[in-house]
Amino acid sequence: MLRVRVIPTLLLKNAGLVKGVQFKNHKYVGDPINAVKIFNEKEVDELVFLDIGATESGKGPNFELLKHIASEAFMPFGYGGGIENIEQITRLFSIGIEKVVINSAAYHKPDLISAASKISGSQSIVVSIDVKRSMFGKYSVYVRNGKVNTKKDPVEYAVQMEKLGAGELIVCNIANEGKRMGYDNELLKTISDAVDIPVVASGGAGTLNDFADAYHKGHAASVAAGDMFVFYGKHKAVLITYPKYKELENLF
Repeated sequence: MLRVRVIPTLLLKNAGLVKGVQFKNHKYVGDPINAVKIFNEKEVDELVFLDIGATESGKGPNFELLKHIASEAFMPFGYGGGIENIEQITRLFSIGIEKVVINSAAYHKPDLISAASKISGSQSIVVSIDVKRSMFGKYSVYVRNGKVNTKKDPVEYAVQMEKLGAGELIVCNIANEGKRMGYDNELLKTISDAVDIPVVASGGAGTLNDFADAYHKGHAASVAAGDMFVFYGKHKAVLITYPKYKELENLF
């Protein structure tokens, strides 16, 4: 296993895989089960599925689809999207999901993080922190698929989530997401240095060097990417892929 996890993050909507730019203009890119089978062959260490449709619709997790994914996946995977209560979290663990990723409910129902970590252990509870920067340079945490500004400072919010019981954070600057321009290493470093739990860099990876920069400059413990694992070439043809182990091993 790699010292630094390199995690494909796959977006779900209406039981299909989608991908967008800056949390907008999502296009269908394929069937999640087929993607899982390809990542099995690539010997990926970990996957994350985020159901953006579950958050928008308020219907909660698609448990039948997730059961199917769990039955096909050879690697641990995390799931986020539409999670609102302990019952859902318990059910997700019961079907084989290793980690739950909580975004909007972490802000609206912070006690859910504490309750969940007491049931399953903090290592299984991940808080996703999506961030935008104002024209004046100030960062704020956004929820509801990047639509709602909480006015929360991301560093203070990260520290709060750690205190509540989160065992890991996924940090994304929405402006970088899907742009392949690299991660926001300034943001990553500030948050990583403020907490004692692992921070996963998300949003913006376009090259293997971006992974290395997130680790060395952003102090991220792990890196996640979507666009570069599902698209190929300047015209963004759909191609599920993953770097060779040796390529990744030499980065860190």
